Amino acid sequence: MVSGLYSWFSSMFTAFCFMFFAFTLLLSLFSVVIFVLRLKLGCKCEICHAYLTSSWTKEFDNLCDWFTHLLEKSATGTIHIHVLGNTITANPENVEHILKTRFENYPKGKPFAAILGDLLGKGIFNVDGDSWKFQRKMASLELGSISIRRHGFDIVSSEIQSRLLPLLSSVSGKQQVLDLQDVFRRFSFDNICKFSFGLDPGCLELSLPVSEFAEAFDLASRLSAQRGRASSPLIWKLKRLLNLGTEKQLKQAIKLVDELAQKMINQRREKGFSDRNDLLSRFMGTINDDKYLRDIVVSFLLAGRDTVASGLTSFFWLLSQHPEVESAIREELERVVRSSDGLQQIASYDQMRDMHYLHAALCESLRLFPPIQFDSKFALEDDILPDCTFVRKGTRVTYHPYAMGRMERVWGPNCLEYKPGRWLKDGRYVPENPFKYPVFQAGQRVCLGKEMALVEMKCVVLAIISRFNIRVSNPKQTPRFAPGLTANVRGGLPVLVQEKAIVS
Repeated sequence: MVSGLYSWFSSMFTAFCFMFFAFTLLLSLFSVVIFVLRLKLGCKCEICHAYLTSSWTKEFDNLCDWFTHLLEKSATGTIHIHVLGNTITANPENVEHILKTRFENYPKGKPFAAILGDLLGKGIFNVDGDSWKFQRKMASLELGSISIRRHGFDIVSSEIQSRLLPLLSSVSGKQQVLDLQDVFRRFSFDNICKFSFGLDPGCLELSLPVSEFAEAFDLASRLSAQRGRASSPLIWKLKRLLNLGTEKQLKQAIKLVDELAQKMINQRREKGFSDRNDLLSRFMGTINDDKYLRDIVVSFLLAGRDTVASGLTSFFWLLSQHPEVESAIREELERVVRSSDGLQQIASYDQMRDMHYLHAALCESLRLFPPIQFDSKFALEDDILPDCTFVRKGTRVTYHPYAMGRMERVWGPNCLEYKPGRWLKDGRYVPENPFKYPVFQAGQRVCLGKEMALVEMKCVVLAIISRFNIRVSNPKQTPRFAPGLTANVRGGLPVLVQEKAIVS
């Protein structure tokens, strides 16, 4: 009797679970269908039709190039992708309005937080309000200190001397093609892991080993960005609910990142952290929540990893197109950095501050190829932008540094040309309006790591061009960028390396 009742209840429970699962699945699929139909029937404008049908790909390789084309044609420098609920602008006055004048009305917003929430949690790049202010203040104190900047400089210098230069020397003159983008990604990952966790993944060792952590982090970043390109958030949320496809891969990748982060936190607590300089150890002095610590440090890992690698990759491609710029940097290097033993491989921090042409050349490269091609906020309340564009509450508002760098109305008729001289006056670097050049964001969210990122890039550039001639295998091929949180070149940057004689 008892076994019969147990069997009946078991079968009923199984049937109920199946019906509930089927109902949830059908309801979700129905919602997606209704959403898509509503979009297609609700807006028949040319831009939305081109986006939904992907017809723009007939003329453009990169979505950002298509947006640039549309923004250039727009009288105001602002366009609307109605099916995405997205207003996109390349108007500096609008950018200032969003990032400064009405800053409180344009937070990152819950939709953005949901997209990156599994990877970044409550880290600084994924929160607003008091949590953002707290992390911002804490990060500002840490990153602004002389000791942490010197620590970062020492890490970069060590990685250059012990790994980057030996790797380049090992392939020099052998007609062996090297993917410079992969090298820079490995280089920056080693550096940011040492700086953030005190962990050395050894990605840039001569054997170029496969790092399980690096691969998991790359995959998690790429799949998180892929969520943002979905025509409806219901699609990826449903896949996450059912643990299917890319969402299953994302879950597995984040699990690996979490495990390593927790392992590092546990080790710090066991061995002590008061005498260490990495960010994790510094933050552990004021934060006891392990999950919060993980979110903060992983956010810095994301910020410092691909952005530097992306910027360096684009820069060396531009140098291959403009040998006169490389020659000018070398001349400046010889003028500023001299020792009794000849030309140094790495300049000191103070010496690099005197290299105005190098700084201008990097800023000009970042203008044309910003690592973060666009950034979005969400309007809390109805608003009107300076160009008279009406923004409805809840609208996604995107400013587009990639497009802005290619706008004639912003940078003049030679906007598509690589000209470091536009940043110089009487041989000295002169900064531009940050809302005209929001490569490092601007206003209250301006990048705290800007100075450190530029110093890292300068160290690499000087170390390489002082010892090697780098030639891109196919210099006529313009970089094509793959979709992602940062701009990465499809197929990498294949180069040939030739060590040059050092003249003492």
